[in-house]
Amino acid sequence: MTDWAAVNKPLKHTAKTNMKRYCFTLDLIDDDELIAAYKQYHQAVWPEILESITSSGIVDMEIYLSGNRLFMIMDTNEAFSFDEKAKADLNNPKVQEWETLMWKYQQALPGAEPNEKWRLMDKIFKL
Repeated sequence: MTDWAAVNKPLKHTAKTNMKRYCFTLDLIDDDELIAAYKQYHQAVWPEILESITSSGIVDMEIYLSGNRLFMIMDTNEAFSFDEKAKADLNNPKVQEWETLMWKYQQALPGAEPNEKWRLMDKIFKL
């Protein structure tokens, strides 16, 4: 049973009309040591990676873990473009190094396209 009091923390409100929210999912390789290492990397994300995220128009990002399933929430401003972010990432050696390193811990979801890591999720409910 979920202890809702323990997880009921104030959330950053993103009701601004110029913001967009995207949710993604991805699996980690189901190995306790690999999952622990992945979590450790995310306690000290490289500054170049943080810069590449914020400079693209991503204003907030959170990643959650349940078992080996990851869930990422990404809030963006009006300047954000998936195509522009992908182009910038391909031309950033540090981002490519990070992505290669992270892929040692990640695995594609069933049904993923070739080279697809994080899968965009469809919103099916909103309160």
